[in-house]
Amino acid sequence: MTFPVYIHIGSWSIHPHILFESLSYFIGFRVYLWTRNKERLPFQVSTLLLLGMILGAAFGSKVLYWFQEPLLTWEHRTDPVFLMQGKTIVGGLLGGLICVEIAKKLLGWTSRTGDDYTLPLIVGLSIGRIGCFLTGLADETCGIPTTWITGFDFGDGIPRHPTQLYEIAFLWALAALLLFLKKRANLPNGGLFQLFMFSYLLFRLGVEFIKPVPHVYWIFSNIQLAAMLGLIHYYRLLRQWPRNSLSFKKEPLHA
Repeated sequence: MTFPVYIHIGSWSIHPHILFESLSYFIGFRVYLWTRNKERLPFQVSTLLLLGMILGAAFGSKVLYWFQEPLLTWEHRTDPVFLMQGKTIVGGLLGGLICVEIAKKLLGWTSRTGDDYTLPLIVGLSIGRIGCFLTGLADETCGIPTTWITGFDFGDGIPRHPTQLYEIAFLWALAALLLFLKKRANLPNGGLFQLFMFSYLLFRLGVEFIKPVPHVYWIFSNIQLAAMLGLIHYYRLLRQWPRNSLSFKKEPLHA
């Protein structure tokens, strides 16, 4: 297999990262429109919150990436081309979360809204990771060399951890669990999103150890530090759940 794996549609050859990133936004948004709770959240409010999330995600993904190698970023602080390169999903999630909370305060909206974004985010992230995988080494998202049976040759003859595939598998396993809990457990409003964020940040904290990224903050990378801050926040929210939150709902008796 030659990387990147271009997608051929008629006479067009489309770079996999561009194609699947575009599909992740489009399909993720369609899933959001399909699954959102229309009674709990008016369309106008949901649209403004979604706009805030997109803007925050774009900003957060860039800012966190700049801290991957802070000295290098400082050296190129006046180079707009350098500053526009790269982005991180964790930074996007946390940046989007912060901007949504700001937008909610400006709108005077007090109820939790994250549950509506959980499934669309999982779908979008997993589709985007397909593009990362098909891009190969140039995407800088694959793992370190490994002798595991899962090792994959991205074109340089060295088996590496296909961390993109690990993430896709994790996301869909998490989706199955969350859908089960949504149907059977007494989750509080916003609980589904909180579980998603805590689980995903915990996964990213661990998987970054098998990625060839700079660990300039003692043994941690910029993404791991951000993930730990997010985990502290969501752990505090999870601790506030009622005691019976994970108890199963009683099935109605049929005559």
